[in-house]
Amino acid sequence: MDYIEGLYLGKLWSDTDFENRRHAGLFILYGFLVDLLVLLRYFTGKTYLGIGIFNVFHWVILILLMLACPFINFRYYRMPGWGKALVLIEKTFKSFLVMSLTVSLILPRIKVQSTGLQDFLINYLNETLEKYTEKFSSGAGSFATVMGVLAGGIHVVLVIVLIAVAALVIPGLVYLAVRFIQYAYDWVIDRLVIRRVFRYRR
Repeated sequence: MDYIEGLYLGKLWSDTDFENRRHAGLFILYGFLVDLLVLLRYFTGKTYLGIGIFNVFHWVILILLMLACPFINFRYYRMPGWGKALVLIEKTFKSFLVMSLTVSLILPRIKVQSTGLQDFLINYLNETLEKYTEKFSSGAGSFATVMGVLAGGIHVVLVIVLIAVAALVIPGLVYLAVRFIQYAYDWVIDRLVIRRVFRYRR
């Protein structure tokens, strides 16, 4: 429970040491989950629980939840069990919205349609190998083809690795950006409103 509270409440409101630990595994797992949802939508056109559909209504809900966050969180540890459960459910829903936002940002940037993906990959591979073969044709002589295939193959592998790394990292960066914005807003509200109006933060 401390782990979930630290993840959802953040270091400003949580009394756990969540923020002081490294969470690379969670970061990668989140990126992997988002990538699965993107691929599901990309190849099948289907959505899971509406993830990836993000319009003005969802923006309004997400912004309202972020605005209400400090006023909900600062009394979390004084709430009864059912109140804490409701807060954690609200935080889960907000994370769901952030995930849906991330998927909706990634999908439009995939320019190749799923139906033409195979042809695109084959053409890209052929063009890359041909380009490197031509580069080595003048100096490598009879080994031009071998050198071109090796260099082109390395190039393709590096591109695949970079795409895979970006696919895992970008969703986490979006999530961290939202957390940073939330923390900055919470900090301002805590200093300017909560500490002045309310006698006890917790």
